Amino acid sequence: MKVLAIDTATNICSVAVVENRTVLAELTLNHGHTHSTHLMFMIDTLLTHSKLSLNRFDGFAVTIGPGSFTGLRIGLSTVKGLALAISKPVAGVSALDALAYQFPFASCTICPMIDARKGEIYTAGYSCVDGEITQSWPAKASAPDAAVKDISAPRLFVGSGAVLYKDLISDIAGDLAIFAPAGQNEIRAATVGILGHQLLSRQQGTPASQLNPWYIRPSDAIQKLSGPLKNQKI
Repeated sequence: MKVLAIDTATNICSVAVVENRTVLAELTLNHGHTHSTHLMFMIDTLLTHSKLSLNRFDGFAVTIGPGSFTGLRIGLSTVKGLALAISKPVAGVSALDALAYQFPFASCTICPMIDARKGEIYTAGYSCVDGEITQSWPAKASAPDAAVKDISAPRLFVGSGAVLYKDLISDIAGDLAIFAPAGQNEIRAATVGILGHQLLSRQQGTPASQLNPWYIRPSDAIQKLSGPLKNQKI
């Protein structure tokens, strides 16, 4: 099974080709430009160098969130268009799951953190047993200090939120806080592809028309609509 994987959940843009859980190719950019300016070029470049055409793929994998609202919409709309064009299923992958999966041999709780802006993070807890990742507590949006105030055992912090709030986490958790090394805090499309391959092989893909982003926190537009002006007559 060949899977084309895409991640646009953060400021990193990553695409990969995975076949039967083996990474054939991967391309990642981090230059601050909006993903819409280069995502299709990255996909075309990856397919060219992999000597593959789009119709050779059995499905797609994409991060559905949480993360940047704009980034998620770009990735999802792109995958929807490609999947509809060749009538193939899509596996929606949690960005937090993908981050945790990149540390399958951690001996302590894994705590991925994605910067949610406005002084918040998206986070969840995971544990690893015999190389298998399971969720210890559900995903949520919270202040970074609230996510670590109950720490009582070593915990691995990884992701853009962990990098941004490293000093704060260290002040609260002390020696119990373990941080991923530089270069290991980004979501890899290869990981998204492997997780997506697992879902697709179990027939747990989603029709492209039914694929939706998972924001966790309401967008600014929704918050404004639900504010004091929502019942005002014009």
